[in-house]
Amino acid sequence: TGTLLEIRVQEDEDAEVGSVLAIIGDASTVSTELPTAPQPPAAEPEPKQEAPAPAPEATSESAAPEPPASAPAASATNEVAPRATDPSSTVYVTPLVRKLARENNVDLSTLTGTGVGGRIRKQDVLDAAQAKESSSAPAQPATDAPAGPAAGSARSAAQEVSPEAAALRGTTEKMSRLRKVIASRMVESLQVSAQLTATVEVDMTAVSRIRRAEKNAFKAREGVGLSYLPFITKAVVEALKQNPRFNANIDTEAGTITYGASENIGIAVDTPRGLLVPVIRDAGDLNISGLAHQISDLAARTRNNEVTPDELAGGTFTITDYGSYGALFDTPIVNQPEAAILGTGALVKRPVVVTNEFDEDTIVIRDMMYLSLSYDHRLIDSAVAARFLSSIKARLEEGDFSGEF
Repeated sequence: TGTLLEIRVQEDEDAEVGSVLAIIGDASTVSTELPTAPQPPAAEPEPKQEAPAPAPEATSESAAPEPPASAPAASATNEVAPRATDPSSTVYVTPLVRKLARENNVDLSTLTGTGVGGRIRKQDVLDAAQAKESSSAPAQPATDAPAGPAAGSARSAAQEVSPEAAALRGTTEKMSRLRKVIASRMVESLQVSAQLTATVEVDMTAVSRIRRAEKNAFKAREGVGLSYLPFITKAVVEALKQNPRFNANIDTEAGTITYGASENIGIAVDTPRGLLVPVIRDAGDLNISGLAHQISDLAARTRNNEVTPDELAGGTFTITDYGSYGALFDTPIVNQPEAAILGTGALVKRPVVVTNEFDEDTIVIRDMMYLSLSYDHRLIDSAVAARFLSSIKARLEEGDFSGEF
């Protein structure tokens, strides 16, 4: 243990193996060994920058690309200044956190940080500000106010900008290690492969009926929720077994195509640090219950920064669910070195024309979803991609998942 006296390598800088990153020594030597700028009597010592701890996201470079209380990666990109409210404290806070605290009248010395080493994070300040506002807000008496003003107030509240978003206006920040990796890999993917996107519209009504009938019992029995994603993943895995080219990767320099021995499905997970893709190993051996457990477990541990580097590598096909945020369809970028990625859009009710048992056309309300497949045209032709998508569409519209629960 000791006091950080000097930083030799700054955050996100490259360092030679064996080089000195920082100097740690006796705190009593700070004033003589590391002179600081003169300070006013009432001011605090000039903050020294903390040597950045290795962030977990740096280990996920082999994978394609929120708010965990214990995630070091979420705070490591910003925590570079000592806590301003307690000169003797060894806890570090960022300039952004201090700015948030000032804007929300939060005393940092009263907070207990939830970051690594007790560091105070942005969320700690926001939580404290919200608690302070809740405790100081007077109780609202019940009134018979007209519906018009109440609706207007609700709209105003929905349009309020969060303190965290407001604090970023007009500022410049360094890219996190993970964001650099994501940026590099996305551009690389577009540069090394010829990507196209095909889209089909799927009638998910049959799946919706099964889900409504099973979800409560499934939750009670399995302990996890039953979303649409396990059904889609099951249909994808079955299609991959029939179309191994989508479960392969290509090496143009060697002139080879390598087919996966199993279906290892990457599930894109949105986190505060960026998009990460944990992998379900041997997904072809799992039923819908098993897939639901795997998806729930991997998503939770990824958001809490608890997945290992091995769990973020080795995928053969990726599924990204942007529909859960309301997007109808997108053109996802292939996660190299895979051959394809499937995007799932939002489920919406829409009037569609169907043919009834009397061979008559009729308009009915259906649960509809767009599925978008981006694929590498070097390996997969358009007709092959269309057949692959159509097989997934047919499997979901058929809705025969008996024995899967």
